[in-house]
Amino acid sequence: MADQTHCPQQKCSGKLWGGRFAAQTAASVESFTESISYDWRLYRHDIMGSKAHAKMLAKQGLISNDERDAIISGLTEIEQEIREGRFQFRVELEDIHMNIEKALTDKIGAAGEKLHTARSRNDQVALDIRLYLRDETAELDTLLADVQRGFARQARANLGVIMPGYTHMQRAQPVLLAHHLLAYVEMFGRDRERLADCLKRLNVLPLGAAALAGTGLPIDREFVAKELDFPAITANSMDTTADRDFALEFLFDLSVIQLHLSRMAEEFVLWASKEFGFIKIGDQYCTGSSIMPQKKNPDIPELIRGKSGRVAGALVSLLMTMKGLPMTYNRDMQEDKEPLFDALDTVKASLSITAELLANSSFNGGRMREATHGGFMTATDLADYLVKKNLPFRQAHRVVGEIVAFCQQRDAELTELSLAEMRQFSALIDDDVFAVLFVEGSVNSRVSAGGTAGAKVAEALARAEQQLGIA
Repeated sequence: MADQTHCPQQKCSGKLWGGRFAAQTAASVESFTESISYDWRLYRHDIMGSKAHAKMLAKQGLISNDERDAIISGLTEIEQEIREGRFQFRVELEDIHMNIEKALTDKIGAAGEKLHTARSRNDQVALDIRLYLRDETAELDTLLADVQRGFARQARANLGVIMPGYTHMQRAQPVLLAHHLLAYVEMFGRDRERLADCLKRLNVLPLGAAALAGTGLPIDREFVAKELDFPAITANSMDTTADRDFALEFLFDLSVIQLHLSRMAEEFVLWASKEFGFIKIGDQYCTGSSIMPQKKNPDIPELIRGKSGRVAGALVSLLMTMKGLPMTYNRDMQEDKEPLFDALDTVKASLSITAELLANSSFNGGRMREATHGGFMTATDLADYLVKKNLPFRQAHRVVGEIVAFCQQRDAELTELSLAEMRQFSALIDDDVFAVLFVEGSVNSRVSAGGTAGAKVAEALARAEQQLGIA
């Protein structure tokens, strides 16, 4: 009988899966198919999953307790070697799973060859990615909270500052700067909620699906789930190995986070310009021009804005990878990791630098207040004033439009008209009208829930500070 640990005449490929292959894998194929150059970052989670799997195999009598202990000890050593940069990753071993398994077998012998009992790389990689993203979700939540705190602190520091609110990039109505900044606290709060909801579908144990059909060996999936702190196990083995919905959902959440950062960045780029002059970004977070000595460029917001395309592209990339795949696992799915890792790195870096940017920027309240002059920003308040006098809104809208046209003909502002001039358009206008024509009155009149009135904004800020743990 031939030695079962070696191919007859050494004709096999030399791979851990190479028993049925008679020729060595071409070097070009190894280079084209390898994923170790990027999936090495899953090593902690791969080892974590393998330790739990080994404990289950021993519990079920599929390996001995001594073999379990040897496997766990060997994996611990390998994890330390990787962490310290002493581990030699080998391209010919394709991926993180095979690199670790081969290293383990070299360390402890035949016991290492038993570790893959009752599992496949198909359910193993699904496990690793889920464990990895579970950890990353917690880190993203921390980074998002840091950005929220940055906005809340700036809102507190600028609580009384009035600025123009915009629609269509035209001055629309006066608002408090704090109200504007708290809008981003809300945005990033929804991002945190989306990630928490994604975690419900992400945090499900796939191990035990094996290649696609489950296994005939007596495994205990619930035991592994408990070991790895999964609240549930997947229900269908074919869906388990075919599924990347959780990664797509995660990438969508990343795309929305970067989109929100991009919208913020666009405003900061505009506000830092001479035309606006609303914000001063610290010199350490700007760059200069190689030819124009006077320039101070808002490169950090510009790059945050630019990177939004990169993150959205990662989502589209995986969507296109998955769109035509039949059940169950296909090698195409190896293409999930690079866009996922790149998008994660990009969003985390953007969130981190945004928190720094907020802490090192200041707002020009005087310039913002000046920008509320002109543009008839209290026109809606005048219409509301007439509505309170029992004039139907559409009629009030028309009357105020006529008053604005009158002002434009005379190059005047609403506050510069006399009572007599305004009463030409409506006898309902009386001398109490002037209280609503100034921006302070306009802002403080917006007392609806979620409005920009000072009292409402102060309440919203206090709630945000409490939720974010700001003393």
